[in-house]
Amino acid sequence: MKGFFLTLEGVDGAGKSSHIGHLRELCESLGHEVVMTREPGGTPISEALRAMLLKESMHMETETLLMFAARQEHILSVIAPALASGKIVISDRFTDATYAYQGGGRHFPAERIQILENWVQQQLQPDLTILFDVPLEVARERLEKSREQDRFEREGSAFFERVRAAYHARVSADPGRFYTVDSSRPKADITQQLQDLVKTRLAQHAAQG
Repeated sequence: MKGFFLTLEGVDGAGKSSHIGHLRELCESLGHEVVMTREPGGTPISEALRAMLLKESMHMETETLLMFAARQEHILSVIAPALASGKIVISDRFTDATYAYQGGGRHFPAERIQILENWVQQQLQPDLTILFDVPLEVARERLEKSREQDRFEREGSAFFERVRAAYHARVSADPGRFYTVDSSRPKADITQQLQDLVKTRLAQHAAQG
């Protein structure tokens, strides 16, 4: 089977991280080699840029350009080679997060993001994107119980309302790629839902090529 690119998205506190490990175990149990990664990050250079992005205040233009600089290195060094060798790549966030956080949250023009996306990614897009959706009050409550928050997590409710709305707009624009999960439901229910989804999508992907 040709490589399969799976991305996980959602506002901070939506619950993505609690399911990543299970998704990896599921794919490996089906006989696939899996590469786990994240954005921004995934390579030494991209991780250094991640630390800067999460800590240092900067203009939104700089922030967006650094996101794509990290993504360029990530794609060339990790994602593209893994997919070319037939592996499954599971990434905690990808370009949809840029449209949501920089585009929706920061009001950065979507058409400028698209220019960068076309340049950096060429034709690369995820095969499946799982959006973990949760009411913002639930997400904020979860964040307050977690570790020290980064500068994105410290943003106010209005920012995250715009981020969530931007994610929903992405789903509406590309419903075939997205699968939305109500992550306020019990974890066991979500785990079963994701297991059924991924098994089905991988089987369809294998049949296509």
